[in-house]
Formats: sequence, structure tokens, C-alpha cells
Amino acid sequence: MKKLKTSISTIILTAGLAITSIAQANDIKIGVSFRMLSDVGYKHGELITDTVEQWNSEGGINGRKIDLILYNDECKSEKGVANATKLAYQDKVHVIIGSSCSSVTLPMVPVITKAKVPQIIPHSTSSKITMTGSEYIFRVPVSSRFYKLVQGKFTAEQQGKKITYIYVPDQASMVFAKEMIEYMKSEYGVDPVYAVQAGEKETDFRSYLMKAKAANPDVIVLSGLVDETVRMLVQSYEVGIPKSVHRVANSVASKVEVPTNAGKAAVGVVYSAAFAASDTRPIAKKFVKKIKDRYGVVPGHDFSQMQDLLDMLKPALTKATAKFSGDLAADRNAVRDAIAGITNFTGLASGPISFCANGSPECRDGNKTPVMIKYSRGGKNWKTAVAGTVTFNPSDGL
Repeated sequence: MKKLKTSISTIILTAGLAITSIAQANDIKIGVSFRMLSDVGYKHGELITDTVEQWNSEGGINGRKIDLILYNDECKSEKGVANATKLAYQDKVHVIIGSSCSSVTLPMVPVITKAKVPQIIPHSTSSKITMTGSEYIFRVPVSSRFYKLVQGKFTAEQQGKKITYIYVPDQASMVFAKEMIEYMKSEYGVDPVYAVQAGEKETDFRSYLMKAKAANPDVIVLSGLVDETVRMLVQSYEVGIPKSVHRVANSVASKVEVPTNAGKAAVGVVYSAAFAASDTRPIAKKFVKKIKDRYGVVPGHDFSQMQDLLDMLKPALTKATAKFSGDLAADRNAVRDAIAGITNFTGLASGPISFCANGSPECRDGNKTPVMIKYSRGGKNWKTAVAGTVTFNPSDGL
């Protein structure tokens, strides 16, 4: 198990992959719960700890040290709920970052809402999360309600309307597929030629893929977590689905493990995301080089979204801590209000990120600009091309 770097105000317990607080009363406490099961997952943790270490080395925020408490939820909902409970009531953090998986983040919402501790989401895309109406939830990534619009329109008008869907029980995977099915029906009047939800923890999807092949589709939508997406892509060629059938994936395809592990099977896969490593903007080129040099990987949008989150969080904490009174409830609300005041943040994301005061999806889904991306090469030296971006109105897709 890898040891993460951390600041001088924290201690790492590598056996549990947790950073346990020894903070002073006037420290800023940030809690984190997300998936660290892969090498890339650990590197996301390193990005957070390296950033906090830098903040502390520069004197902290308004003279306050930042105490980081980091837990691995393994993309398991029960662990996410336990972590949120511990961070809120035992560790007494001012803000929580997490989680990676929508199926973990969604059940965390009632916990953090009851505790009245703000939570800012780096990766989870399920539209259901912000539809809870919690005043304490903020989402950095593009919501699935925007993804369904851009993906559905692109697929129908550029690839075809005879579509098969194979998706897994993960919350984000199900929502992406079902929302796209609903969108295609409402906008284009077409039903799936085949659709199926695979069983939990299935690894062999060939029986479903054979049925999809028999439907003679224009497009096959494969919606899963990283491992399932890789397997479905590879197995789609094993059962003889030709290259002429377009492969579409959910935003998990942006994770570097997908093109790396799927190899040639990733070529031609189209997905919508919030960042592409092929982005030619100077800020994007600088970021890609930093991540490659420091962590040895080409960053997908999970890396960029975590970086944007941290870059937004620091000035929000600067604003909030100027009002800290030492009363935890009041200080948490100050952090919540400072994050809600972020408008038109321009970073690595495909569009500006803005929040506002109430707990509606219109206010708490920060990035409304997905980008369409296609893999032109798979394997370790994978490449992508950007097909275009679309910015939606705050209420679109609701």
C-alpha cells in the first residue's frame, strides 16, 4: 500500500490509508473520502496532499495551518457513509472533498446535510446528487444531465439512432444510460434496439454483447466503472462486433486506465467529459506536463477536476476563515457561503464553473460545459481528439 505525502500538521497511518488529525484548535480541517484502489487513485491522493503541503509551506491560509484527514472509501457506499460520519462528528472538519463514485456520494448527502458540513465533489456525476436540494453540496464535474444532452445529440446526429445499451448497477453508470435512453425517446422518438443492466460484479459481458451484435446496431453504449468499461470494450471485439459500430462510453472513459488497459479496443471510443489532455490552451499544457513529470501519468478529467477543486477551494477558505469565530457550526456555514459565492471560475475545465446560494441543481452543478472527446490511439501512449464543446443553461436537462 502506497504512502502518501502529507503536511507537517498530519500523520499518515498507512495500514488504514488514513491521515489522522493532530490539529490545533485554530487549524483549518479538510476531510477527504474517495476511491483509492488503483495506482491513479493513489496519485489523486498525492495531488491533494502535495497541494496542502504547499499551502502550509507558504504559511497556510490566513496564517492557519491546514489539517488533512484522508480516507479511502474504495467506491463502497457503506464506507463512504462511515467516512462522512466520522469526518463530520469525530474529526470535526470544516469541509469534505469526495467522493469519486456517485454510488458513494449520493448516500453521503443526508449525512453531511444533517451535520451541516459542506461537501465539494471532485468526480461524481449522477444528476440525483444535487437534486436532493442540499445546501451543503457542490459539484465541480459536469452533471450527467448535461452529458445526456450532448452525448445524445452527438450520437443521434453523427453516429446513428439504432442504439444498444449495456450498463452496470453503479449509480452513475445506470443514470447515464437511462437518461440517454429517455433523451433519445423524447427528442428523436427512438427506443433502444437492445438494452440490459448487467449484474453486480460481472466480468464477462460477452452474452450481452452477442445479443447487442444480433440487433445490428449503429451504436453500442457501454456504461460502467473503469474495469467494466475496459472489459466491455475488449470483449466487444472478441464477439465480433465490427469497428463500424460506434462505441460510446460514459465519462469514466476519461480515466487513463481505460485507454491504457483497453489498448486498440479504445480506438474510436467517443465520450463526453470536462477536460482532454489534448487541450491546446497554455494552462492545460502546463498542467499535463506537471502531472506527467510529477506522477508519471497523462491526466484525464478526474485529475483536472481535482486540481480545479483545490484551486477554487483555497480562495474560498481564505474568504471564509476571515470570518471564523471558533464556533464549528458557524465556521462551516462560512465555508459553505464562500464556496457558494464562486462565480465564473476559469481553470482547466471545459467551461467556467459557478455556484450560487440555494441548494438547487441550477446552483450546485458548477460546470455546465461538457466536451466531446474521441480516442485516436489506445495503449500507454494513448491520444485523444476534441470534437467540440457545448455550454448549457443551468436548468437544462432537469
